[in-house]
Order: sequence, then C-alpha cells, then structure tokens
Amino acid sequence: MAGFFDTKIEFLKGVGPQKAALINKELNIFTYGELLQHYPFRYEDRTKFWKIRELSADLENVQIIAKIKKVELVSMGNKNRLVAHVADETGEMELTWFKGIQWVQKKLPIGAVYIFLGKPALFGRKWSIAHPEMEPVTAANEQRNNFQPVYSTTEKLRNRFLDSRGISKIMEGLVQGSLPHIQETIPDSIREQYQLIGRQESIKQIHFPSEPNLLQRARKRLKFEEFFYLQLRLLKMKVTRTEKYRGQILGSTELLTEFYNNHIPFELTNAQKRVIRESFLDMKSGKQMNRLIQGDVGSGKTMVAFICALIAISSGAQTCLMAPTEILANQHYEGLKEYADMMGIKIALLTGSSKKAQRRVIHEELLSGELKILIGTHALLEDIVQFKNLGLAIVDEQHRFGVAQRAKLWAKNEAFIPHVLVMTATPIPRTLAMTLYGDLDVSVIDELPAGRKPIQTVHRYDKDRLKVFGFINEEIKKGRQVYIVYPLIEESETLDLKNVMDGFESISRAFPNYPISIVNGSMKADAKDYEMQRFVKGETKIMVATTVIEVGVNVPNASVMIIENAERFGLSQLHQLRGRVGRGAEQSYCVLMSKYELSKDSRVRLDTMVRTNDGFEIADVDLRLRGPGDLMGTQQSGITDLLIADLSKDAPILTLARDAAQQVLANDPDLSQPENAPILRQIRQQKKHAVNWSRIS
Repeated sequence: MAGFFDTKIEFLKGVGPQKAALINKELNIFTYGELLQHYPFRYEDRTKFWKIRELSADLENVQIIAKIKKVELVSMGNKNRLVAHVADETGEMELTWFKGIQWVQKKLPIGAVYIFLGKPALFGRKWSIAHPEMEPVTAANEQRNNFQPVYSTTEKLRNRFLDSRGISKIMEGLVQGSLPHIQETIPDSIREQYQLIGRQESIKQIHFPSEPNLLQRARKRLKFEEFFYLQLRLLKMKVTRTEKYRGQILGSTELLTEFYNNHIPFELTNAQKRVIRESFLDMKSGKQMNRLIQGDVGSGKTMVAFICALIAISSGAQTCLMAPTEILANQHYEGLKEYADMMGIKIALLTGSSKKAQRRVIHEELLSGELKILIGTHALLEDIVQFKNLGLAIVDEQHRFGVAQRAKLWAKNEAFIPHVLVMTATPIPRTLAMTLYGDLDVSVIDELPAGRKPIQTVHRYDKDRLKVFGFINEEIKKGRQVYIVYPLIEESETLDLKNVMDGFESISRAFPNYPISIVNGSMKADAKDYEMQRFVKGETKIMVATTVIEVGVNVPNASVMIIENAERFGLSQLHQLRGRVGRGAEQSYCVLMSKYELSKDSRVRLDTMVRTNDGFEIADVDLRLRGPGDLMGTQQSGITDLLIADLSKDAPILTLARDAAQQVLANDPDLSQPENAPILRQIRQQKKHAVNWSRIS
C-alpha cells in the first residue's frame, strides 16, 4: 500500500515532468503522499457572486459572472499585456494578464460567459482584476460545494497556472485516487473515546469539505493524529531510556539534613520542596534521572540544584554544573562556594580562563574524589577532565548547548550514565515543553521566595526621557543601582537605534556626579569582568550595557532596569533582562523606552510586559506572536515542523493526544496487541522517512 503514496507526482494527471520539477523546487513536494498532505490554509465561500456595480476596493477576492465583450493585446514598450473587457447587467470592467498571455488568450472566446475570481482595484473610473482565476459557467459549478480550498503557492507556480485553483484541480484527482489506499492509523477504541472521524473521511473533507462541521472534525482528527505520533515517539524514547539506562542509586540525605537544619539561609518555597522531592525520588530509583527544571529568574533553581548535589555527595558521588558563559559559571561558583564551605565540601571552578597550575590541581582532585563539585563552562567537556565517580550532571540554560556536547558530559562515567538535571530560566510554553522535552520529566518552580516584591514595569516614550532621568536620580539617592540596556554596540545606518557608545556619552552627561560602568559583547573578557565587578561591589552606580547582561549578573542592590528601544527586543529577552532586578528586598522597577510609532506586535509585546510578571504567560504570548520555529531556533527544526497542527493554538488537542499515547503505552508497551496493529504499521511506515531525533536531555 505504501507504494502508491511513494509515487512521483509527475505521474499525476495534469502535472507531468516539467510542472513536477517546479513543484519539487518551490514546495519541496515529490510524492503523492507529500502532495496529499499539502493541506489548504483556508477555505473560500464560493456561493457568493458580486455584481460589477457592487465592487469596492476594500473587498478581498470576489467572484463575478461576466460575458467576454472584447479581448485586446496592449503594448507597453517592449512588453505586452492582455486585456479582456467583460460585462454583466450592471456594468463593465477589465481583466488584465501580464504573463502567460498566449495560453490565456486561447481561453477567452468572445461572447463566452465565465466565472472570474480575484481582488478588485479601481483604475480611473473602471474596475480591474489582475490575473483572475477563471472557469466557464456550467451547471456543475453553479451548484458546487460552498467551501473551496485555498492552497499556498508561489509566484513561479502561478506563472505556470499552478495557482490555488490549479492545485485544487490536481488535488481532486489525487484525493479520488488515494481513497482506496488510505489505511486507518488510529485504533477504533481511541477514535471512539476521542470522537474522531476515520482517516479516509478526514482526508476527503480537509481538501473538499461538504459542510463546516465535517471540516472542523477533519481538522481535529488530523491534528490529533499528528500530535499522537509525535508524543508516542517521545514517550517511547522515555520508556526506552528508563529501561535501558541504569542510574546510580543516590539515596543518602545525611548532608541535606545537616544543611537544612543548620545552614540554609532562607525558607524554601513549596515549589522548591516539590521539585527537590521529585528529583530525589528519581535519584534513588535506580533509573537514570533526566529532569528539566523550569523557573523564572530568581525562583531559586540554583538552591534546588545544590541540594540535589548534596544528595549525590552524601551517596559517594561527584557533581558538575555546566553553564554557557564564564560570567554565569563564575556567578554559580561564587554563590555555591559559600554554602559548600559551610558544609566542608570541596568545590572548584574550571573555565577557559583557568590557569594551567589550577587545572592540574583540579584534574588530580577530581580523579582522587577529593573534589566534590566542579562548576564550569564548555571546558568541562575536555577529554582530560575525568571524574572518579560523576553521579549528577547539572546543565544551566541547556538550549545553549548542542546534543553532541551534552553527550560528552554523560560519557564521563563508564559505570553509570550520570543523573541529569537541566535548568532553564527561559519559560517554555506548556505545549512546547510537551513537544521539545516530551522525553524528559518536567518540574516547574512557580513561586518566588518570600519577601520578593513583584517588579513594577512601565512603558515610556522618548518624550518622557527627562522624567525617567529624574526617577533614576531619586533611586540612586536611595542607595540603589541602575541598569541601562541598549540593543546595538555600534552605529547602524539601517536601523535608527540608540547604541551603547552614544548611550554611555549621554548618560555620562546626564549624571556627571555618578561613576558609570560600560559593558558590551565586543570587550575582552578581563575588561568585561573588571567593569562587572565594579558594579557588583557598588563602586559604580549605573551600568550601561548591551544584552550581554541578560544572563549572569546578580546584584541585589540594582533596583532599576531601563531598556532602550524596547520595541526591538523579543518578549523572552525583555523578560530575562527584567529579571536582572528584583533580586533584593527593595521594590524594583523596569522602564521600557520606545519610540511612539509601534507595530502591532511590538505594542502587544510591551503591553504584555507591563501587564504581567508571569514568565509562562509571557512565553505563551511569545509563542503566538513568533510561532514555535522562531521561538526555539533552527536547533529544534524537525520537531516543530508540523503539517496541520499548531503548537500555539492547539494545546487542548495536544493534551488529548498525549493522554492517548500514554494510555496506549501503559497498556501495551510493545504495541503487540491486535488492536494496536494500525499504530505499529504507521510507525514502521514513518521510520522510512524519519527525522533523526536525537535524545534531548
């Protein structure tokens, strides 16, 4: 059966080798099966016909029935255009073609009555439609189906008469020929439980719906199917991992109890306690932990990680923590060294800047087991870095590391793959987390520590700058510090943006009595660290910076974040930047500066930031605005390339599909029961065309 859908599209009626080559190139479609999944992106109601007298420029595509009065070829220098003068009982109009003139001219006999479809435009006093779709009036098309599919196409395809109507005609033959070959892919029991129509009917209705209700049901069925197989694959990977990879049993709580009773600096939130409990159950289970911890900036992920490290160390294992930048690695080291010293635990830092003598000592102490916690950057991945017994690997901001890089870390213990704790302060919408991290266990820290006040965010325009400067002055007088962030380092001729160098000069003029730091990505690491440290120690009151400070600076005394040209930043970046303040007990503020003229999306982003501090709500808005592909970048392409389902709109269907997949695997992990034969057949079919989905951990 699979052979039919693997047939090259050149063998379809109305296609042929030349058009097939163009479709291959323009739409990346090669086979019957791929073309069948080129679903319409909308549907037009073709029951409505307009009279020429009723036309207006604000109408989108309109249908008119008109008689061809005259056809002429009009010269425009060395180019020609074809003009057909048509009329109905209310008036006359022109139809114009600039390409494919010879082919069109043959289709326009004088006196013939046609249905024309296109966008009307007024030229002088006469209405015109350029390159309309057209077909002769027949009894069949006057009584046809209300909903006509509209397919995405390209300019090059339109020039070869493969506009939406052209594709639709080819699709009619394909759908009709495909129906006998379409096999059911979802067991009857699941279809009944979730009220899904059959696959054959859904393919027929998605392309040529007979009524709105059936179109809706076809869309639900196909989206469910797409999500179901996506989730089934991820959950199967998770089951395989937990069965295949043994985990070191790390179950001692001796150090944790001592730390909790004698040294912990603040009361843990209930969310932190819950995540520690979930991680502990994994670590002592004998199966390898693979857990993602999501939590907003300042929610206490690092404390959770340290407590998990104490469990590992109590149980005779070592821990490493890998961060994407030296600044962030340093911050983790400085923060955790204080606690490690209290507990008498040896901790070290390994980065690209570490001296040769320091490295030698670290390598020796790792191998002897004396060094219990190693914090570092990519330097941890070097072959020379060998542990006596690495039991827990913690990765911060994991999306900044590739799969191959992380795999090198897991290979540093030959007896057991280390337990893995992944931390991110980038809130991931639930639908995206279920898809990108469907084979991980996800924990969410959704509470801020007690005493933290929500950051107050306001949006101000350039005209308000003097008032904003006055506010900065008041905060500094209270003993606070201020960040001012700019989007670019150097002057750009194409973008009218404030840049950090100009910003530094203007801030220096506005605040001549205050010492100011400047940090940007083009500075050398030691110069950057020097400026950062001046700000951390309170020697400077204002930090003028680019987004280099988005991750990695913890200054509890900094209470104001000014973001210049805030309209130029993405929501996730704005949220990360805002998280640099609000780390102390004082009230903190974020001021979003922008020009007055804003695009619709920019206004939504800034309004969202003002309205909420909830990172997950912000991430959901970001997903709606940018789509999953842009949100996660090219690293995750293939996972978010869905044909009909939409992660930003179809969360309820995704949840149902995941529930169904879990139910199937719980009852029949090997898919060996007769009722699951359709699933097994579909999986085998998909494997022929499968993307290489590396284990995400």
